[in-house]
Amino acid sequence: MAKKTLTRLIRHKNALQRFKKLGFIKVFSDNLADATGSTPSQVRKDFSLFGISGNKRGGYQINELLEQLNSLLGKDKIHNVIVAGAGNIGSALLKYEGFEKEGIKIIAAVDIDPAKHKPSGKIPVLPLDKMKDFIKKHNIQIGIITVPDIAAQQVLDIMVSAGIRGILNFAPIRLKADERIVIKSVNLALELENIIYFVSARDKEKKS
Repeated sequence: MAKKTLTRLIRHKNALQRFKKLGFIKVFSDNLADATGSTPSQVRKDFSLFGISGNKRGGYQINELLEQLNSLLGKDKIHNVIVAGAGNIGSALLKYEGFEKEGIKIIAAVDIDPAKHKPSGKIPVLPLDKMKDFIKKHNIQIGIITVPDIAAQQVLDIMVSAGIRGILNFAPIRLKADERIVIKSVNLALELENIIYFVSARDKEKKS
């Protein structure tokens, strides 16, 4: 699936969830297009790629469409996740309560700092050397890395050797792994630099 198509499908799903909360039972491609910044024809095209069809008069049944999209996106079951690094970003992720409604459950974190270890916490924080066995025991396939860049590759290697197949990386470094491993990097500083550049560029345009 192309990245742009995947992004649109996720936006469609999120919009459908909002419509459902508002009490809607069905929705039309026009509604989804307005909610996601797309076009009705693009919405229909995205769905038709996966054999999802609606009715011009009746639209799409929201519950049925959500079920199909969740299955397509792998969101029809709970995905257990482990976080490496219990610093500022890692701790914020552990406290975030919005993951579970999306089928994501952080079940543990690991850290090298003994002061951060909480083996009996609601979400346990364990020593790094316990990570490999924990991943294997709980058959975890998704990991999040929030450790300093100097340690990120080592943590990735341990995760992969334990069975992790997908990584969300917050460390400001390019990680290397087998091509079968899915790695998505989020560089917060880089994203802010991009925003700063465009804000500055617009200010210069106004002054010129």
